[in-house]
Amino acid sequence: MQGSNKGQTALNGKGLRIGIVQARFNADITDALASACLAELESLGVAAADIHHVKVPGALEVPVALQALAERGGYHALVALGCIIRGETYHFELVANESGASVSRIALDYRLPIANAILTTENLEQAVARQTDKGRDAAQVAVEMAQLLATLS
Repeated sequence: MQGSNKGQTALNGKGLRIGIVQARFNADITDALASACLAELESLGVAAADIHHVKVPGALEVPVALQALAERGGYHALVALGCIIRGETYHFELVANESGASVSRIALDYRLPIANAILTTENLEQAVARQTDKGRDAAQVAVEMAQLLATLS
């Protein structure tokens, strides 16, 4: 969440149930994303018992698990964690585009906030540079959007 947060309401995750789907591909990066996200959720007051954290093989599998959690119900927000690093083939664009579009579609179809922290980077160095901040940002976005939707319901 770059830029100014002026006017932002205080984030309070107490009583929120959050689902996290983490891709195992590029595990060093996604594990760091998850650690930062979990630590931030805890600091925002989300109880560990109210966090459901699952792992899937890669970024293309993240939306399937998000959809299963959304269908199950009971979550105030979901978080998508993954890392796609550009390679020498078109595969990067396919995985990045399809996973991103699918995450957005699930959020809209289920009217459920999904913080998308599936990194799409040119190289490993860019991913490492973003892993902690983006994990923390995902937790903040999930809590903020859960709070916002509660006020709009």
